[in-house]
Amino acid sequence: MRALVRYQRRQVIICTTGLERSPESRRSGGALSSPTKSTRANLTSVMSKLHFYPNLTPREVIKRGAFGGCYFGFPIEEDTNFEYQELFDYHFKDLDTNLYLGETYKPKLNKFTVRSGMDYEYWKAMNWMHERDPYGWFEWWCKYEMGIRGEDDDRQISRWQDFTGMTGRWRHRIYSMIYTTKDWDSSPRIQQSLLHWGYEVNREDYRQWCSSNYKTLEDDEWCHYGGLPSPKAYMTY
Repeated sequence: MRALVRYQRRQVIICTTGLERSPESRRSGGALSSPTKSTRANLTSVMSKLHFYPNLTPREVIKRGAFGGCYFGFPIEEDTNFEYQELFDYHFKDLDTNLYLGETYKPKLNKFTVRSGMDYEYWKAMNWMHERDPYGWFEWWCKYEMGIRGEDDDRQISRWQDFTGMTGRWRHRIYSMIYTTKDWDSSPRIQQSLLHWGYEVNREDYRQWCSSNYKTLEDDEWCHYGGLPSPKAYMTY
């Protein structure tokens, strides 16, 4: 059975279930929970083989401030058979619904208080949405973290790699800017976009980026090997 999804503020009207998921992701009573250690081997057999390690969880992304507070709040109409309330309960329990079910995009709700990313209609016009995940990338990621697997997994993980993986374009760009300017507040817009993809700029990855790109750390920065201060820090003048 197909369901028409209509979202209203703080209310989700959805009919039926049926999206394929791992059996281990259900608690008694039908709510979702993380796979246990004893069942992880079964999940591994259907997980993508691609490298995919965001350094934040979907909950952390929303809690920090992302998508203008309205990722799941836009009034769209799509055919689906997924119960979104389960997703909300799994990832965003006890969070203010204004952080993810807002009716309008509010830059002030973003961590970096800037507008970042194209609007929903643009993404839809580019035909970048998979029919299973009408809201796009972040919806796919939320479901993936719930143990749900689908035919779009490799494409989405490849997109994540291209954007913010070890050699991702925007991850490289932001660390290059930080290296040049010595300013960790460089480009709030890029940092906000990276946050939307589950990545937060950090010093450990910056050191690794410097090493991989043959960049020399400043004297007062910490070496990438062993966490010790630069040898020059011990010199007397």
